[in-house]
Amino acid sequence: MRVRVDRASCENHGQCVFAAPGVFSFDDDEELLYEEAPGPGQGEAVARAVRSCPVRAITVEGGRG
Repeated sequence: MRVRVDRASCENHGQCVFAAPGVFSFDDDEELLYEEAPGPGQGEAVARAVRSCPVRAITVEGGRG
C-alpha cells in the first residue's frame, strides 16, 4: 500500500490524524506528515482517513496492508 496526499488540495483539517494516528500527524508548524508506506495492519485506519478527508486529498495505491 502506498499513501499519497495531494498537498495542493490538503487544507490541514486533521481528520486523517484522528482516523489514523499511526500514519498521519502534524509537525511543530502544523504541517501534515504521513507514512507513504504504512506498516502491516494499518489498512483499515488508512481507509478511515481517506473517507474522513473533507477535501479528498488522500489516495491509496495498491492493497490495504
